[in-house]
Amino acid sequence: MAARRGPTYLRVMLGKELRELRERKKKHAEETAGPDDGVGSYTAEAVSTKLGFSRSKLSRVEAGEIPLPKLADLEALMDEYGVIEPSDRDVLLQMQRDSLKSEPLTTFRNVLPSGMPRYLGLERESVRIRGFENNVVHGLLQDEQYANALMGSAKIVEERTTDAVERSVQARMERKTLLDGGREVHIILTESTLRTKIGSPEVMRAQYAEIIRLCEQDNVEVQIIPEDLSTYRAGFCFTVLEFDELDPVVQSDGYRSITMWSKPSDVGQYQRQFDAMVKAAPGPSQTPSFLMELEEKLWK
Repeated sequence: MAARRGPTYLRVMLGKELRELRERKKKHAEETAGPDDGVGSYTAEAVSTKLGFSRSKLSRVEAGEIPLPKLADLEALMDEYGVIEPSDRDVLLQMQRDSLKSEPLTTFRNVLPSGMPRYLGLERESVRIRGFENNVVHGLLQDEQYANALMGSAKIVEERTTDAVERSVQARMERKTLLDGGREVHIILTESTLRTKIGSPEVMRAQYAEIIRLCEQDNVEVQIIPEDLSTYRAGFCFTVLEFDELDPVVQSDGYRSITMWSKPSDVGQYQRQFDAMVKAAPGPSQTPSFLMELEEKLWK
């Protein structure tokens, strides 16, 4: 699957390149320093101070959390790190320019939780998505009726307008175009998630049918952990995004916000949790029959 080059992805890639350049310079300084030389001049904080940035600016740029909008700032960083080859500078400059473009879902930004636009930008550029849900059906699997009923049920509590609900549902449906390509998507749901009535029996039947339909796609796998299966279950929902050129990241939902982890130790923990549940749950081929039996029990 060809690597994607969306603005969020490029922002993270640029941050990664800048971090590697700084760390390479720091390592060289440590290896060549004399006994009385200081070697702390290439920490993120030291470079920020030297170039007149705020203390946290460079760290956040390197993490891909914020863009680097000023061309002069990138020029100063390249000078500081000794990037003198014109072709190398051109690559970084083009990456910076492209990272400032608008994402396709910008029009929905005002109805998305904090952190969600960044997550959606990375989700679109992933090559593999692995998610676990223990509360509601994963967003990429949701039927439109289910999504509408789910978001509509929280309308009063969250003080949302009808227009905001409709736009949120539209954004969620647009996300599902990710499933039409070659991207690998593997979702694990708990049975209790599918037993929780959202909307009406008709809505639940439509949601079951949608999951069964998606299971027919070669790139989509869905597993369900039965209630009576004594096995490991993660304590809360999460999604792991994997890429061709970036390290994996993990996101989990909070109240009106999205939390993301990129440290290898954190990501590794979630990957182990997911792998454990994959091994324990019935295989994806059993999901359609499981849903049909559950529908017969609950929603006929």
